Amino acid sequence: MDAISVEGVAKRFGDVRAVEHVSLRVPAGQVVAVLGPNGAGKSTMIGMMLGLVTPDAGRVELLGKAPAEAAAHGLVGAMIQQGELVPNLTVREVVGFVGGLYPDPMPLDDVLELAGLTDLARRRTGRLSGGQVQRVRFAMAVAGAPKVLVLDEPTAALDVETRRAFWTAIRRYAAGGRTILFATHHLEEADENADRVVVLSRGRIVADGTPAEIKRRAGGRTVRFRLGAQPAAGLERLPEVTAVEVSGGFATLHTADPDIVVASLYSTGLTIRDLEITTPALEDAFLSLTVTER
Repeated sequence: MDAISVEGVAKRFGDVRAVEHVSLRVPAGQVVAVLGPNGAGKSTMIGMMLGLVTPDAGRVELLGKAPAEAAAHGLVGAMIQQGELVPNLTVREVVGFVGGLYPDPMPLDDVLELAGLTDLARRRTGRLSGGQVQRVRFAMAVAGAPKVLVLDEPTAALDVETRRAFWTAIRRYAAGGRTILFATHHLEEADENADRVVVLSRGRIVADGTPAEIKRRAGGRTVRFRLGAQPAAGLERLPEVTAVEVSGGFATLHTADPDIVVASLYSTGLTIRDLEITTPALEDAFLSLTVTER
């Protein structure tokens, strides 16, 4: 059984087509990042997964149940961008209250430790910074030990150090076989933390694969080495080389298959030093996929 099953969902808001017949299956235990420019449909998709938005067509199931039923059984937790915390309660009281709504919650002290809130447990929520509020929202999302965790821009307002701590906590939580789906604008977070990346543009899925597979969609890779005073003639004729650049004593060969290029280089008789093979960044792939669709 898939942890998340989305079949042909569509949603319009007036004349705006937010999501157009999207299908997506997420196996249990997978960490999935959803990327897309503003207005791509990420938040609408998450809203439909959580039962907060009713699709015009299609269906959504979490662990074989409708979103509302999955939530009632304590199977799903969510961290969304909207919503204020009750200002007159302490962090411990708020998180403890949420955990008490679930049938089999995580021990409260474990939740606070996981979210980095142990030292803030007695502080009232009205006195928290934006980043601390985000950590409380995360604690509330995992308090019931849900099997499916859905996060919408979870690291908004977090500084670099806190973001690193957050993703360490996510990896710990996912290690128990739980399923994580998160939407983010931080492409490096998707690259470093997701098993799978789904790219949305104009309400449709335009790419779906591992971070490495998505990056390959951006185009070729490069093989770079120190050429020095050696001649560059003939490099453009090597198998699988699509372009050659020579600058500052280095040669850069563009290719879709660096293994073949490297093997060919060593048969040329050139002295190969400081060899580097580079792949496109996830940002390059993201831009090429989404700009094409606009």
